Amino acid sequence: MPLDRIIDFATSPTPAEHYRPAPEKILKGDPAQNVRNHYSSPDEQFSTGVWEAEPGQWSISYSEHEYCEILEGESILRDEQGNARTVRTGDRLVIPAGFSGTWEVVTRTRKVYVIYEPAK
Repeated sequence: MPLDRIIDFATSPTPAEHYRPAPEKILKGDPAQNVRNHYSSPDEQFSTGVWEAEPGQWSISYSEHEYCEILEGESILRDEQGNARTVRTGDRLVIPAGFSGTWEVVTRTRKVYVIYEPAK
């Protein structure tokens, strides 16, 4: 494989996709989001890129395993039992498949994500 197939997030011309969670998932605010999915494997089980969101809170349910590195901002993850974990700039974490709860962006949050979606 040639070296030019390596993807550099800093120079990749990947366009941003703009979206919001489905209205029924939004719990507060207007969490406008965008994602630059820089790479997806041919089988579409592995992907990576940069995600950004504005303040707000919405319900989440993960079918995928996700590694996150918070580049800026502050968010709060809550599980279905109400336990909370605040993540801030510099934090690195894995959200396993099967996690359900809420994601609340307190201050505009930007993260690198690496996702593995198990075969169904």
